[in-house]
Amino acid sequence: MTSAAASLDPRTTLARPDLAEQALEGVVRAAAFRPVRAMHCAVPVADIHAGAEAGEHPVNQLIFGEAFDVLDTRDDQVWGRARRDGVVGWVTSSTLRDGAPLATHRVGSTDGRLPLNALVVEAGDPPGLAPIGSFAAEPVEVAERLLGTPYKLGGRSSQGTDCCGLVQQALQACGRAAPRYADQQAELGQVIALGQARRGDLVIWLDSDEGPWNGHAGFMLDGDRVLHAVGRLGGVVIEPFAEADARHRVAGSDGPVIRRL
Repeated sequence: MTSAAASLDPRTTLARPDLAEQALEGVVRAAAFRPVRAMHCAVPVADIHAGAEAGEHPVNQLIFGEAFDVLDTRDDQVWGRARRDGVVGWVTSSTLRDGAPLATHRVGSTDGRLPLNALVVEAGDPPGLAPIGSFAAEPVEVAERLLGTPYKLGGRSSQGTDCCGLVQQALQACGRAAPRYADQQAELGQVIALGQARRGDLVIWLDSDEGPWNGHAGFMLDGDRVLHAVGRLGGVVIEPFAEADARHRVAGSDGPVIRRL
């Protein structure tokens, strides 16, 4: 591989040794290159898996109306990339439909049939929908509305979420850049000293895992409390910062990263 190819993140690069998207020709080595085919999510949520085999944990999720660029098909699974956050993986083909319709509205509520941030085509301004280009004001306020949402590994919706999915969907609801994983979220905004943390700052505990789950993320509610999604606590909760830090801090680390948006 070239040095440029070596720097590409495999989580968001649509390339394998046997096949890569046409846009990567000359950047990565692959036996064949093909253009992608646009599809979109036609169910409230659809899991994205790292492999096509049954039983694998999801690495991400599509939300209704989001585009998925398909490059390969294997039985009832398609391989491609989620256009909204760039994550690559396998999705059950029956959850998708052809094309990528241009949405007129996004779902702004957290208690409807479709999840927060779903993309829809509607006439007028139906209740619970916000016109495209209209956003919530503060990510932490959106996250507070998601208190009690069940924990789901790979989830990023108001129907079920993991820690980074909570941060991502709150940012997206405010029209902000919203990468999917902890190490990516740790690059947002400006670094802040722990003692200066305040409401709305991101708090991210990083670890050395090379997989997609390489840390834990949440929002500071103030200097003493954190709002985050925790599997062992069942979902989105408010917790004393000291307790969260004791659970998620990696031995020998300098502690969490605080980022101000």
